[in-house]
Amino acid sequence: MELRHLRYFIMVAEERHFTRAAARLNMQQPPLSQQIRALEHELGFELFKRHPKGVDLTAGGLVFLDEARIILARVEQGSLKASRVAQGIEGTLVIGFTSSAAAHPLIPRIIRAYREHYPSVELSVKEGSAREITEQALEKHIDIGILRAPVSNHQSLTFHRLLNEEMLLTLPIGHRLLKGPDPLIRMNTLKDERFILVRRPGAPGMYANLIKACQNAGFEPKIAFEVERMLTNVSLVAAGEGISVVPASMRDVHRESVAYCRIHDARPRLLAPITLVRRTFNPSAPLQNFIELARGLAGVYRKG
Repeated sequence: MELRHLRYFIMVAEERHFTRAAARLNMQQPPLSQQIRALEHELGFELFKRHPKGVDLTAGGLVFLDEARIILARVEQGSLKASRVAQGIEGTLVIGFTSSAAAHPLIPRIIRAYREHYPSVELSVKEGSAREITEQALEKHIDIGILRAPVSNHQSLTFHRLLNEEMLLTLPIGHRLLKGPDPLIRMNTLKDERFILVRRPGAPGMYANLIKACQNAGFEPKIAFEVERMLTNVSLVAAGEGISVVPASMRDVHRESVAYCRIHDARPRLLAPITLVRRTFNPSAPLQNFIELARGLAGVYRKG
């Protein structure tokens, strides 16, 4: 039994006449009659009682008509839903992000725009460290991760860098280096400071750049604490446990007890990227739409 047999049957049932049904189907009457006979043979009972003026449905035909309409309606609905999922209009998308990446104004802008463009896609979000988000992307627990610097070069992962932003020195209010409204901070003035940094597995690129900048300024940094998340190191700076560097978009965190300053001579430059991470193989349509939207908004943000 094929779907066309159901359509033929429904048309004859509606017209109660083979010739008129054949005309609506744009086919000849004899082949239509043959198809209906074949369907009746497959079902094992008559669908119609033939008479000179046309046909009437049998009791079995009446029941089968309702079922045939339900079947075709479900096929049509399924086809429409599958098409919408294939286009990324419907479906699900699980987003993971680090707290420092989410602090950048671009990220809520992307998520809000995605919800507006694709309201039928079910979004869920998870928070974690860069290492955790990367592992979850690799293990298919999330579809897309939003983090700072990549912490893996696994061949099954693809990274999309959206932008870079400046990293700022974070000092507790009242620190000796805070002289004037816009203090000029140079790397060699930090040689006696205690640094609070995100641990190496969490953000190796940004961590490594800071260590290198300190070495290029002629000293090895004194590491007081290594923490898992950037929000934690700002809290420790606020508590007077040391100094740190964080992305510029975090400069409003603990503003009452922490000051944020530019470092004018860091080499290499201290930059914090915003990066998307996903599995390389077979990205879903909702995921592809998210990446395309994120890239577009990042381009607008950079130009602005």
